[in-house]
Amino acid sequence: MTIAYTVFDTAIGHCGLAWSERGIVGVQLPERDAAATGARLAQRFPGGLPTEPPSHVARAIEAIRAILAGEERALDDVALDLSGVPPFHARVYAVARAIPRGRTTTYGEIATRLGDPTLARAVGQALGRNPFAIVVPCHRVVGAAGWEGGFSAAGGLATKRRLLEIEGAREPAPPSLFD
Repeated sequence: MTIAYTVFDTAIGHCGLAWSERGIVGVQLPERDAAATGARLAQRFPGGLPTEPPSHVARAIEAIRAILAGEERALDDVALDLSGVPPFHARVYAVARAIPRGRTTTYGEIATRLGDPTLARAVGQALGRNPFAIVVPCHRVVGAAGWEGGFSAAGGLATKRRLLEIEGAREPAPPSLFD
């Protein structure tokens, strides 16, 4: 399977997108500059070719640019190539894709939606390996009682906070006496 990728400028820096014939295989959030983002994509996708994006990928890039500039756009029509993703992770990513812009949910809530509230840690591990950041909005998932959780992209939690701020996300409500 041939993988191609491109680097593109956004309001938060140079991001990257990699794709196959089946769909997007990876999104790269900004590294320190365009060259570093390209190098990270080359490392993640050995043998991948830097290429001009086809029209469906160009539409995804424009939507990502708009989102990172603070516009409200949906990415639910962006096809993902999940062939390299474990089935449990794919289920987690499907639930995460349904989290509305400006909202957050918890790892435990996703685990509950998957049918087993004891899987919160496994949900966190799946999101920590999310190859589709932004398209699968893992930044919208926080820990219980407002704990931010982790974020594996460059910049860590500062990047997560910035993405949530761009989207106008509200802080999760603190737990009540009955939570």
